[in-house]
Amino acid sequence: MNIPVQFQVVVFAFIAAFVLFQLYNVLGKRVGRQPQEDAKAVLPGPAPAETAKIPAIDPATLASIATLKARDPAFDPARFLDGARQAYETIVRGYAAGDRAALQPLLKPNVMASFEAGIAARETRGETEAVEFLFPPRADLEGAVAEGDRAVAKVRFLAELRSRVTKVSGEPADVETGEPVIEERRTAEHWTFERTLGAADPNWVLARVEPANA
Repeated sequence: MNIPVQFQVVVFAFIAAFVLFQLYNVLGKRVGRQPQEDAKAVLPGPAPAETAKIPAIDPATLASIATLKARDPAFDPARFLDGARQAYETIVRGYAAGDRAALQPLLKPNVMASFEAGIAARETRGETEAVEFLFPPRADLEGAVAEGDRAVAKVRFLAELRSRVTKVSGEPADVETGEPVIEERRTAEHWTFERTLGAADPNWVLARVEPANA
């Protein structure tokens, strides 16, 4: 049975159209992870909550930061503040607990000597102290400069704390009430951090503590 050539062409064209339609259904859909999805997974933007934790930096401070970035282009104020806030909480808790091992690598020798004196005085009184933060502490970067071979950054911390003082012997810290001494207080301090530019160790250490206006 001979099929006319014209009819064969029509049949082949129909078959080709059907195959192309099926290919479009498969290849035209997004299958698996797309490049833009991978980019979002690898380079996520900061979440709103994370951005809110970092207070705005005033122009004068930004100008001072520029002098440090000229020597250390990798300096990131937001990342530094996040690390400074963590160091602040660790140091405050470590001092209250008398944890010298935790404090030693975070403090310059002069600050460690001052903290050591406070810890020793508390131990002489036979007291222990525990501290908790009522709210996450606020950290404001007030300057970051290069001084010789050192990077120096000053941070103003505001915190609300609750401290609980007890006697090692088990006796009440408050002899009148027979209870531990519990105190809630607000603190405002300037902490100055330093590190050596170009050193293999990128960590900052606490070099000075000063009172600040609340």
